[in-house]
Order: sequence, then structure tokens, then C-alpha cells
Amino acid sequence: MLASGFADARVSKYLLFSIVASSIIASITDSKYLFHIQVASHLWRYKQIWRLLIWQGCYTNSTEVLFGAMTAYHLRIIERLWGTHKFISFIISTLPYTALLPPLVLALILRPLSLNTLNYLPAGPTPIFFALLAQYHAAIPHVYKYRLTTSSSTTFPPSGLIFSDKSISYLLTAQLALSQVPGSLISAVVGWCIGYAWRNEILPGTAQWRVPSWILQKKGRVEDYEGLRRRLEDESLIVVGAASGVERRDGEQRRQ
Repeated sequence: MLASGFADARVSKYLLFSIVASSIIASITDSKYLFHIQVASHLWRYKQIWRLLIWQGCYTNSTEVLFGAMTAYHLRIIERLWGTHKFISFIISTLPYTALLPPLVLALILRPLSLNTLNYLPAGPTPIFFALLAQYHAAIPHVYKYRLTTSSSTTFPPSGLIFSDKSISYLLTAQLALSQVPGSLISAVVGWCIGYAWRNEILPGTAQWRVPSWILQKKGRVEDYEGLRRRLEDESLIVVGAASGVERRDGEQRRQ
């Protein structure tokens, strides 16, 4: 699962490409203004309900595109852990919630509580990423930890900030959450809650649902099995090589 590239992560690869391609197409066609949501004008005044369906279609600035693509790459490990079938089923089954809940929470709860000052929800699939991040947080253990210190302290353990190998994924998604506060933060928090609700099987109609098998191409399944076979062969070669090295070293020690 720690292999580089998109081996056994086809959906993550398409997700990364779609983030970049959709932003480029929106820029070329000058249609970025169609994706964000302003509650007062778009929803209440002009009744543009269709924005609820497309606002996750693309990011509208280059910074969010960059960090969104990097986040998609780092979260590909979830697809490798689950498999493509479960991964794409999760994205599709939670899509109605990630699309509708953030604007509804903003329009019906947070905007009245803020005395109509909160009004803007930026475009982009931030809720989807944070729903995936909740799975990453719960299912993927850290491999190592390290500490950053700012002074040569003699105390043990030394004071400083503790990070792990998972910290980079959290920093990337934090950039998405803080890119256009408060709207982006609302999307992030709601997406995280959706992810944990799905994991605890309290999100109606999502936990047991799967994409029909006939939709996934047979070729894709063969590629998945072939990739798994290659990884198992590589791991077995490493184990055999290590065992051979140990036996050779023990034989030399006995001869001495």
C-alpha cells in the first residue's frame, strides 16, 4: 500500500485528473462563476437549485487545484486498502450527502445564527476529500513519528512538536479547509462528519450499498488481480532473499 504511483488505485488517478481537467475547462470556458454558491442571491432570490448539484464540480483557483490534486494522490491508499469496488461505492453513495448537506447547513442553520453574515460557499470537492480523510484517520495507522525541536534542550524527552508520516496528508487537507474561510471550513467539517457517520453505519442507505458488479469492467478486475499478484510475488522475493541471507550468515558462523 506504500508503493508510489497509482498502482491498484484507478479511481484515485481519475479523480486527480478530473480535478485538474475540470479547473482548466472552467477557466477556458470562463464558467467558474457558475460553481460557487451565494445563499442570498443564488438560492433565495433566483432559485438556482441546480447549483447544489454542480458546486463540487471543480476548484476555482490554482492553489486549491494544487492541494486538491496532492490530497487525491495521498488518499489513494484508501482505495488500495478497500479495493476499487468499495472505494467508488463509498464516493457515489455519500455524494448526495456531500453535495446537499454543506449548502443546507449554511443556508438553514449557520446563516440565521450569524445574523445573515455567512453567505458564501466556495466550489470544489472538499467535503468528499474530508469524508475520505475520516476513513484515512480511522483505518490507516502511522508507521513512525518524529519530533521537531527549536532549541538544544537537555531534558528528556525534548520539547517540541510531534509529527508522524500521516501529518503531510493532514496538512494538505488543512490547506483546503482554510483556503476560503469560513465557507471552506464548513465544507470540511460537514465532510468529516459524513465520513464518520458512514463508518459508524448511521448514514442511511450508504453502508451496505455497492456499485453493481457489471458496471465495473472485467478488464479492470483482471488488472487489480494482476497488480495484487505482482505485489505478492515481490514481497515473497524479498522474504526469500532475507531468509537466504540469514541462512548464509549462520552457515559461515558455524564454519568459523
